Amino acid sequence: MTTSHRDIVLGAAACLAASAILAGCGGGGGGGGFPLLVPAAAGQPTAPPAPPAPPAAPPPAAGLACEQLQGLAIPASAIGLPSSGATVTSAKTVAPGGTGAAALPEYCEVAGKIAPVDPTAPNIQFAVALPTSWNRKVVMLGGGGFNGTVPNVKGNVPNGPVDKLTPLGRGYATFASDSGHQANALGSQDGLFGLSDEAVRNFGGDALKKTHDAALAVIKARFAAAPVKSYFAGGSTGGREALTAIQRWPTDWDGAIAWYPAWNDAAALLGGHRMSRALAQPGAYPNTAKRALLYDAAMEACDALDGASDGLISNQTLCNARFDPSTATLRGAPVRCAGGADTGDTCLSDAQIAAMKTINTPTNFRFALASGETQYPGYNIWGADPGITTRTSPLEPVVTFLAFGTSQPARPMPASAPYVSVLTDQWIRYSVTRDAGFDSLSLDPEDPGPWASRISALSTQLDASTDISAFKARGGKLLLAHGLADVLVSTRATEQYYQRLQSRMGPSEVDTFVRYYEVAGLGHAVSSTFNAAWDSLSALEAWSEAGTAPAGQVVTDTAGVPGRTRPLCDYPRWAQYRGSGNVNLAASFQCVN
Repeated sequence: MTTSHRDIVLGAAACLAASAILAGCGGGGGGGGFPLLVPAAAGQPTAPPAPPAPPAAPPPAAGLACEQLQGLAIPASAIGLPSSGATVTSAKTVAPGGTGAAALPEYCEVAGKIAPVDPTAPNIQFAVALPTSWNRKVVMLGGGGFNGTVPNVKGNVPNGPVDKLTPLGRGYATFASDSGHQANALGSQDGLFGLSDEAVRNFGGDALKKTHDAALAVIKARFAAAPVKSYFAGGSTGGREALTAIQRWPTDWDGAIAWYPAWNDAAALLGGHRMSRALAQPGAYPNTAKRALLYDAAMEACDALDGASDGLISNQTLCNARFDPSTATLRGAPVRCAGGADTGDTCLSDAQIAAMKTINTPTNFRFALASGETQYPGYNIWGADPGITTRTSPLEPVVTFLAFGTSQPARPMPASAPYVSVLTDQWIRYSVTRDAGFDSLSLDPEDPGPWASRISALSTQLDASTDISAFKARGGKLLLAHGLADVLVSTRATEQYYQRLQSRMGPSEVDTFVRYYEVAGLGHAVSSTFNAAWDSLSALEAWSEAGTAPAGQVVTDTAGVPGRTRPLCDYPRWAQYRGSGNVNLAASFQCVN
């Protein structure tokens, strides 16, 4: 659903005001995370040595100069799915700039468009960044939400490190696209493209192949050479795109990084719609004070389950099993309002508790989805930040936007409603019913009646398969990661993806090419509790290029307690405090089952 971009130069508030947080500043594509507003603390673990460079290739023949790329026509025959060809619309040389981790080399900035087969469908807009000193490798960056804007190809991978160069800064050629439509004022929540069949197919995945092939044509024209390594990095929708790309076109990719992936997107939209309908019930939508109360009560009950009272719930499974807002207390007072009626900000009413319990439980489909999905798991709402607007972190407006927003879901849907409410409202009205006047909240996601067949058909385009055996066979490597406190894309869904891989191939085989990590305190893409930063690209390079499997990986917080670290534990292991040592250092924790 969303992914995120970590453009150092942007502030979170500016990102929010730009109305394109997910597709342009934070959605899992071009920038790979939300802005890092604080430096990493001194003394944190150093990154492993850089992997050796790919094998040297013969010197390439002379390619085109940067400015000569403008007007380049890419025939439809060069693109592996039907299109009407592509054109480079601009190309210019950009001088080196920036310092430290934000430093960029001289590069050629390219923009282009891929024409549709259906003349009434929108183009696919794409961008390519070509460093003058190319390392013979490429990274494609995924989008966020419903996309609609081209991710920042100068930016970082999702939740990338603040103290390491971006892919372009490292010498990668990078590229991305808007997935085949251009967003309106709703930005990454704009679902109007659903009226076009070709645009829907492009969003579902076809634009990934078309963009890859068009970008490779540009790269070959510039350098007269093909890349020796190709990686995909994305979060949320970009995470789904990463998993879709390696499944549908495995020969195009050597590795992928997928954070908080909405891999079973039709199922995720249905699960999110059930959440939206629950929050839309009379009296069910919690205000900021009630959100903070629920969060604090869960922390009081669950924080120490991992051995340390540090403001993070690492043993989320045990917390989910034990915590019940109906019977929980906070500082000795019941969380539930006496008699169940709403008596103010010091308690939750029965209507609010019922909505929270709905969010915690699965959405079970009483109709057949062609993708094979039968349910969408509940969300880890106990201990999650659903948007506590009184927090002073500059990231909190973004957290709120991606979670519960500031308005109750209603008809018509307010733009300030929960992110998922706006998203599902747009999807139901434009992709499912194709009726702009349809009351989306009237559709039952578990039993959609006359819309079941349409949703089933959409699922074949939106839900990725877990059959990535061809990717494995060619030596591909996959890094999966997800925050435990995500209430937009369920962490439990990523657990299911990984478990299905293990069931399909066997745990030992999966271990040869996949790693999955969960991060305590991280919500969807960004967090004011534990804002995760991890040098996943270096880990992927070492595994793909040097055969060094990830071990001892560490994630750094850049916002909650800047500079604190935690070990990244191979799922289903989690980080338990050793009983002594600084609770802000990864070395004080051990990975346990």
